[in-house]
Amino acid sequence: MTTVLIVDDQPLQRYGFHMLLDSVAETDVVGEAAHGAEAVRKAAELRPDVVLMDIRMPGMDGIEATRRIVAAGDRSRILVLTTFDLDEYVHAALRAGASGFLLKDARPEELLAGIRAVAAGDAVIAPALTRRLLDEFARYVPAHRQDSAEDPRLGSLTDREREILVAVGKGWTNGEIATRFVLSESTIKTHVGRVLAKIGARDRIQAVIFAYDHGLAQPISAPPPNTASR
Repeated sequence: MTTVLIVDDQPLQRYGFHMLLDSVAETDVVGEAAHGAEAVRKAAELRPDVVLMDIRMPGMDGIEATRRIVAAGDRSRILVLTTFDLDEYVHAALRAGASGFLLKDARPEELLAGIRAVAAGDAVIAPALTRRLLDEFARYVPAHRQDSAEDPRLGSLTDREREILVAVGKGWTNGEIATRFVLSESTIKTHVGRVLAKIGARDRIQAVIFAYDHGLAQPISAPPPNTASR
């Protein structure tokens, strides 16, 4: 059972999400919030597995609410739901610690799959937007660029783990990375888990941001042909 807190300033939106989640046995809506401050308070009280977070709300918006919930160190993971496919606030929400975002016009099964993925510790981005998001990060990230040589987290990575981080930063799936390095997907999953732990990332999205911030990744359209050996 995955517990969910719904955050949206529109009562009809909250009602619709509540009805959908009540229709399946695997989710349990434990509360609702109409603005960011209420979301922060209820997340601390209810400790839901997933918070469905709207961005544009009166008072404290979804970005600040996400930042505060994540900073509190609770287990709750944030899935941002936005009306616009590249909302100018989405980048800030991801940097604040959101585990992903979907569009509000996503199909019910996509939303449910997104909740399951986020609850399991994975990241989720609306599939049609992943490449566009990475392209946007390529333009957005220079102001946040950090000196890789001074970050001890990079020094803790093995050569293979650094290669995996670069691949994750480029938006490759585990399957694409496995093909590139001629390894099994289970091995790649293990590598990714170790990379996340070493750089202190909650999920793949935070790893992508880390890779961009340190100049390790630039967006490309597809993985290169396989030239690596074991």
